[in-house]
Amino acid sequence: MSTHYKRVLLKLSGEALAGAKGYGIDSAILSSIAEDILEIHNAGVQVGIVIGGGNIFRGVAGTSQGIDRTAGDTIGMLATLMNSLMVQSALKAVGIDARVLSAFKVEKACEFFVRDRAINHLNQGRIVIIAGGTGNPYFTTDTAAALRCAELNCDVLMKATQVDGVYDKDPNKFDDAVKLPTLTHADAINQNLKIMDTTAFALCKDNHIPILVFKLLDKGNMLKAVAGEPIGSVVSTKG
Repeated sequence: MSTHYKRVLLKLSGEALAGAKGYGIDSAILSSIAEDILEIHNAGVQVGIVIGGGNIFRGVAGTSQGIDRTAGDTIGMLATLMNSLMVQSALKAVGIDARVLSAFKVEKACEFFVRDRAINHLNQGRIVIIAGGTGNPYFTTDTAAALRCAELNCDVLMKATQVDGVYDKDPNKFDDAVKLPTLTHADAINQNLKIMDTTAFALCKDNHIPILVFKLLDKGNMLKAVAGEPIGSVVSTKG
């Protein structure tokens, strides 16, 4: 099939892996995500993935428990590595060669992230899963996704969520929430929309990276997204 995007950066939340439990990893959801990624991989799309760690530990939340922010964020980055290894295992189970590259060195578990190495893996037809956030505290995995998207020259940042796009307010809390099919990065920042953090939006704005926000667990959505079908919401320079 013809695809609209040739290289994408897929951002998954840790919570998405947890499913209804809210913590840990739901094996059925993990398998479903792997099958969706297999579809776009078979369509010829090069795929990079950044995964959050909120299903295991959130650095910001740790501060309320008396954990130092830097230590908490480091624990959170390690949580993203655990999730990345689980996704790698699920992808290998469906027949995809996937490599985990981390922003900090864990030599017995994965490779160290180097831009040229990651691009070489993509060009060789491998899925690249980038763990460890940016490798620094005080930055979210959304910001890490925007950063890696720019570094790897991806065509789009695909932000997988639990809702079917961007709304002017939380549709799970407000019945009158309005879906915004298209908007600019500046709109997202000025309206303080919570789909991604401000730093991530700003990075995408400065590097002219479109963000496609779509519902993850609707079967076939990932394939529709790379085909350019009108699903979810698109945040771009021109809106």
